[in-house]
Amino acid sequence: MTQLEQDILKALLDLETAVATIHTANPKPDLAALFARIEQLTHELPKDTDPSLLHYLHKKSYEKGRLFLQGRDAENKLGNCGHTD
Repeated sequence: MTQLEQDILKALLDLETAVATIHTANPKPDLAALFARIEQLTHELPKDTDPSLLHYLHKKSYEKGRLFLQGRDAENKLGNCGHTD
């Protein structure tokens, strides 16, 4: 896994944690900043990045992107587009 992919995985895990604690967190997490960070990192990925990862991130299927980066892509379910969206 590249450093950029590690950074994306960390950002995805940070987002997941923030969403899970949003009801009890004080102050509330800044979800917009987390989404912006993931978007920024996604745009930095090279063109030869695995197409599945690019698909997940561009479609904002962040849980599927996380599973992919954790080597658990087989756990992703087939989406409406015929891809593990």
